[in-house]
Amino acid sequence: MGLTLFDKLWQEHLVEQQPDGTDLIYIDRVFLHERTGSIALSSLAAAGRRVFCPQQVFCCMDHIVDTYPDRSDDTTMPSGRDFIVATREGAQAAGLNLFDLDDPRQGIVHVVSPEQGIAQPGLTLVCPDSHTCTQGALGALAWGIGSSEAEHALVTKTLRVKRPRSMRVRFTGELQPGVTAKDMILYLIGRHGAAGGSGCAVEFSGPAVQALDMEARMTLCNMAVEFSAFTGLIAPDAATLAYLQGRPYAPRGEHWTAAEAYWRTLYSDADAVFDAELEVDCGNIQPQVTWGTSPQHVVDVTARVPAAVSTDVVSTDAVSTDAVSADDASTDAGDAAGRARALDYMGLEAGAAIAGTPIDCAFIGSCTNARISDLRLAAAVLRGRRVRPGLRAICVPGSMQVRAQAEREGLDQVFRAAGFEWRASGCSMCFYAGGEHFGFQQRVVSTTNRNFESRQGPQTRTHLASPATVAASAVTGVITDPREMLSQ
Repeated sequence: MGLTLFDKLWQEHLVEQQPDGTDLIYIDRVFLHERTGSIALSSLAAAGRRVFCPQQVFCCMDHIVDTYPDRSDDTTMPSGRDFIVATREGAQAAGLNLFDLDDPRQGIVHVVSPEQGIAQPGLTLVCPDSHTCTQGALGALAWGIGSSEAEHALVTKTLRVKRPRSMRVRFTGELQPGVTAKDMILYLIGRHGAAGGSGCAVEFSGPAVQALDMEARMTLCNMAVEFSAFTGLIAPDAATLAYLQGRPYAPRGEHWTAAEAYWRTLYSDADAVFDAELEVDCGNIQPQVTWGTSPQHVVDVTARVPAAVSTDVVSTDAVSTDAVSADDASTDAGDAAGRARALDYMGLEAGAAIAGTPIDCAFIGSCTNARISDLRLAAAVLRGRRVRPGLRAICVPGSMQVRAQAEREGLDQVFRAAGFEWRASGCSMCFYAGGEHFGFQQRVVSTTNRNFESRQGPQTRTHLASPATVAASAVTGVITDPREMLSQ
């Protein structure tokens, strides 16, 4: 019997099987950020422990930093400065690779790692952040951990992990114009539920995935955690190699030749068996937008807000779901009471068209959709247009390198001319923990990954969508299908 890509990566890094049924896994690289990294580094210093292999540890300032261009260590988060200073001092003392606020490479960890070539096919990579699975787009086995696990990985380069089940999600067919990877993953979660990939290592495959560029693949893998997956990953191919070649931390010369030979073995064998398989026809996917407080509360932008009692989590796209069935994928967010609460919280009425819903704010940013291709797509909608008067619109590039590239292309001028705030890089208002936030009960259309209650501010109402949908909605002042603007 053949092996899946996940099987191969797991076996390559298996140190020992533990008596309690867990596996001891070798960790190649660790990424930290200032919100949780400072805690791990401070704990190690207090215990007198040292980082075992500091050259394989990377640290970014991203989560609680201000994103105003004239920023400093001071932040709008109470005690935020303390986190930043503690992380800086801890990283420097330990000899880690630090991307500090004044570093032109600074940005969101899951954007910086691929663009610097730190994430590579075949590596294990962990970070105390749930969206570490983003980096599975390069064929890495990457997942989020807690601060205590980070300490263990820093000192021993191992982690004890319960082996997840495997799932393959095949995206067939072709995407329609104006439909993006963000729409693909939202559609998947909407059809199979926020627990549809519960505890699985999910491999995204199929011709529609192979047709995506690398940044779109990162968007797809980024939201695997919103599918309740352990991680998401995509087998490396020619596009992966072309993306990595020449990046600062990528192999060079004979090391590149050896790495490429190994990377080309990283795929699921034809006779590999997965614990579960799903298939999605991309021809059915329209631009998506969430209506509730879970990523599974999602509809076509042309559809209507569903009623509280609904069975739309059950999908007819499933090929086999013997490990994870669509019926078992329901969560509190998917039952009638959860949906009724979501409707009430969002201030929406069942049966109303989702398009045309007035919004107060538009946000383009986060580790999901703030790469250069995302900004180019939004700019294509915004060029020659203006944000509706009275609406607040913000663009936060995913890294300072993305920001610099956008400015070289003149995209910043497009955003500014349209009425967007043009920011420095960071997680910003993806979540209400960095201090800055949107206003009480404001309705925001956002390129981020989570629409939980108060995620972006006090009782803020968040609608997740693609960069194109966010940009189009910012122009009209209501949730809008972006395809007409893109066609123009």
